[in-house]
Amino acid sequence: MGTAIRRQLSENLKRVKDRIESACALAGRSADEVTLVAVTKYVGVDVIRHLVELGQVEIGESRVQELTKRAAMLHESSARHHGPASAEELPGPRWHMVGHLQRNKVRTVLPWVQMVHSVDSLRLAEDMDAEAGRLERRIPILLQVNVSDEKTKFGVAVGAAIHLAEQIVTLKHLSLIGLMTMAPLVEDERWVRNCFARLRELLEELRHERFGTPQMRHLSMGMSHDFELAIAEGATMVRVGTALFEGIEQFAESPGGTG
Repeated sequence: MGTAIRRQLSENLKRVKDRIESACALAGRSADEVTLVAVTKYVGVDVIRHLVELGQVEIGESRVQELTKRAAMLHESSARHHGPASAEELPGPRWHMVGHLQRNKVRTVLPWVQMVHSVDSLRLAEDMDAEAGRLERRIPILLQVNVSDEKTKFGVAVGAAIHLAEQIVTLKHLSLIGLMTMAPLVEDERWVRNCFARLRELLEELRHERFGTPQMRHLSMGMSHDFELAIAEGATMVRVGTALFEGIEQFAESPGGTG
């Protein structure tokens, strides 16, 4: 079973990377400019371990409980092989929190993550800053923007994003390095691409007119069904789940998921 999982994952990973390279070539960009974040969805820890062994170390999760459980399990497994060490010192995945983060879950998740993509309020940022200070860390974050203005999506409104960013950059234990969004699930590619373009324009405004710091350069946008369009509009991180885990649903922990 392990061999079958690894073979399927290897094929899927190559296919996704080929798609990224092709999209970058069409956009006149280098594939090195785009980081693939593998969204774990509902696959088991063994599947994630195989993925990491294949070299895919940037791992995203949208649910706090699942992220902390899986991170702890992989940490324990590595500790058995490498001896006692902190989560950051051990070889293994770099965890990205890509889903909505509630303020009461900040203390639970922050010790495990290398980046949070979904900061959308000052109160959440302040809680994260306080916890990061307690951990003696400076955590990279992305501001989630609801570019499509959909009531069912989280994220700060476009019109309020600059003001919120100005407040967040004053927090000394957080490092605002870019923006994140989710495009609407529609067939109209022009609408989807326009959403990605609007996020890019907002980042350019933040960089050139408000902040201008080198680290403010990331755009986390695009998933399995639309990341080529996101890359065309400047995505530096794409969050892919479905395309990576196609064909290994039988090894899932529970049904459902998006990515």
